[in-house]
Amino acid sequence: MTAHLLLGIDTGGTYTDAVLFSEATGVVAKAKALTTRHDLAEGISGAVEAVLERAKVPVSAISLVSLSTTLATNALVEGQGGRAGLVMIGFGPEDLKRDGLEEALGSDPVLFLPGGHNVHGGETPLDMSALESSLPTLRQQVSSFAIAGYFAVRNPDHEKRVRERIREVSHLPVTCSHELSSKLGGPRRALTTLLNARLVSMIDRLIGSCEDLLKARGIDVPMMVVRGDGALISAAEARLRPIETILSGPAASLVGAKHLTGLESAVVSDIGGTTTDVAVLEGGRPRLDAEGAVVGGFRTMVEAVAMRTYGLGGDSEVKINDRGLKAKLELGPRRLLPLSLAAHLHGDAVVSVLEKQLRATHAGRHDGRFAVRTGLPDHLASGLQPQEQGLYDRIGMVPLALADLLVSTPQRATLDRLVARGLVHIAGLTPSDAMHVLGRQAQWNAKAAQLGLEIAARCKDGSGQPIATSAKVLAGMIVDRLTRQSSEVILQACLHEDGAGAIDPAASLAVDRALRREPGIVRFSLGLDRPLVGLGASAPVYYPAIADMLGTRSAIPDEADVANAVGAVVGQVRATITVFVTTPEEGIFVVNGAGASERFLDQEEAFGVARRRAEAIALETARANGAEEPAATLREEIDAPEIEGGRKLIEARFIASASGRPRIAHS
Repeated sequence: MTAHLLLGIDTGGTYTDAVLFSEATGVVAKAKALTTRHDLAEGISGAVEAVLERAKVPVSAISLVSLSTTLATNALVEGQGGRAGLVMIGFGPEDLKRDGLEEALGSDPVLFLPGGHNVHGGETPLDMSALESSLPTLRQQVSSFAIAGYFAVRNPDHEKRVRERIREVSHLPVTCSHELSSKLGGPRRALTTLLNARLVSMIDRLIGSCEDLLKARGIDVPMMVVRGDGALISAAEARLRPIETILSGPAASLVGAKHLTGLESAVVSDIGGTTTDVAVLEGGRPRLDAEGAVVGGFRTMVEAVAMRTYGLGGDSEVKINDRGLKAKLELGPRRLLPLSLAAHLHGDAVVSVLEKQLRATHAGRHDGRFAVRTGLPDHLASGLQPQEQGLYDRIGMVPLALADLLVSTPQRATLDRLVARGLVHIAGLTPSDAMHVLGRQAQWNAKAAQLGLEIAARCKDGSGQPIATSAKVLAGMIVDRLTRQSSEVILQACLHEDGAGAIDPAASLAVDRALRREPGIVRFSLGLDRPLVGLGASAPVYYPAIADMLGTRSAIPDEADVANAVGAVVGQVRATITVFVTTPEEGIFVVNGAGASERFLDQEEAFGVARRRAEAIALETARANGAEEPAATLREEIDAPEIEGGRKLIEARFIASASGRPRIAHS
């Protein structure tokens, strides 16, 4: 019997992958199933059952389960997530204008409370009277709460007190900013906390679904989740801090890419249904973004791989701009349910409508598009406005043609809001449909794809001509557009890494001429200095042409379709803790972070306490995150400039990192 098999699961926007992995021999078996957003357990169960069947091994051979997911990343890119109430302690309305917080908040409620602390942990009295009067109403309008206190990373007492009161009254999930980051910068910490609160229910459902399935199959082993920096954390910790799983799938794909290709230096591009994720592998390790992960246009305080995520994938919306003399195609950033997949799931409800629309003499404004509920539980639809509720009530679990659903122009914006809440899918034309028409994909309903492209090809450009002479010609145009747009986003990510982010490949005439190999007196050319690793189920179809356009070779591993799931089981648990020492006045040294504030009269004594605390808490956290035998390393950053002939301590930071392989079940 095979011993110590590791089960890796990756839940993406379109597919859920599962691999059984042996540390001795590599991938033993792999399988895929459609991600079922209404009930994630279905997709996970489908993939896990299939991989166990293919491997022909008993469940007792599994000693660890590890999960990676792009659900949190996709939700932020698409502007989705639950409604969250933000409570800011010691801040004012003007602070919302910093770091994109106001934009991220949107229409979600915010409450300002007097209180907070200073840089050394000193207190301004907390007043919770506004919270007491607002909570009875707020608890009905949101699905979670986020709390950010002024200098809470130095003293989290006020955040904790507010958290306990909210939990007592509302019984809803609550996220505190000090739990997510030890960095200063209140508004960005508040933004990170808000996004975390929105993701809580989604990740909780995912992990719960996975745990229920494993329990039902008698798989009683430790369960891990991949963090955004590629490290692993226990499922219990991931439930509390789901924001740390943004870029989980992409980070796992990088770890998987290194393991599967053996390349030390590469550009890694992972195309999924919703996003393309681009990162650089150097010296065998992914580059990390010290400033914090950027997802959906927001810079968070989550340390993650230096990866750029773009709303471009196989299920991206195909937008036809027919206003010019020649029509132009653009893809994304929104994910649609491909027509081929919608028909695969719902059959005649889609195909018969498309046939009817194609027979019509005049093309309708909403032809080729449908709305269908995602199937989320009713409580996640809380706080809908009357017009939103009215439209939502008309949409069911079977796709409904937009032509029959939308009777007035304002309803389009209402529908978009339901999509942004993750309550409704729009089904429409995507590159996946184009691939079905070209015969390069065949897993869904090719007839629906053909009908959808025939309908779209009838659109007329500014000269009055149809935008394409046939469905096949339009399919080729869409795939060409994906190749070009993919090349542009990969270039954009690489230029940012090179410090040349001011160059926009999509707008640069020089880049355009180089990518098109346009002849001229002046010759333009460009290329990457390392291979392009293509990952994702459709990588073999797309990436050879993309690599060719970028003047490099493509490296597509045999297991490119499950690289995320492989990365989920070959990673390490890692925890990093920072402890600070500051001087509020001459001769006083205050230790803050990872515990209660302590005051000392001797600098070396304060430094010693800080070092020991950082190492001890890092090791403790690594064990809590699931590490078997973690080892710790410590680095110090001391800001002490020379002033009037002597050194004056401004701030000292003691940063301990502890890492180790995850605990496994021993049979």
